[in-house]
Amino acid sequence: MFVAAAKGDINTIIGGIAPDWGPFGSLGNEARVMIEVVMAVAILLCLAIAIWGAAKQRIGATALRDTFSAEQGKGLIIAGLTGVFIIGSLGTLFTIVYGMAV
Repeated sequence: MFVAAAKGDINTIIGGIAPDWGPFGSLGNEARVMIEVVMAVAILLCLAIAIWGAAKQRIGATALRDTFSAEQGKGLIIAGLTGVFIIGSLGTLFTIVYGMAV
């Protein structure tokens, strides 16, 4: 019987997908942790903007019948979620761009 996944484990798969920090590979552990903390704070801020936009859209659309507030809420939702996507993919983007340059 042939087992396709006989060799390796989940760490082999995850290790192949995870970026290797590309140009930031020579940074020390403290610098990496600081970059990760700044990115985590930025993601939380973007999520807070998206939540604020959802609340503004909901309140503007139903309670106050304010279409301007509802449209502004939609813009905040899109901006917040776009920020989360961009910040979340920065490590991968840096690795791809660095790999193409080398």
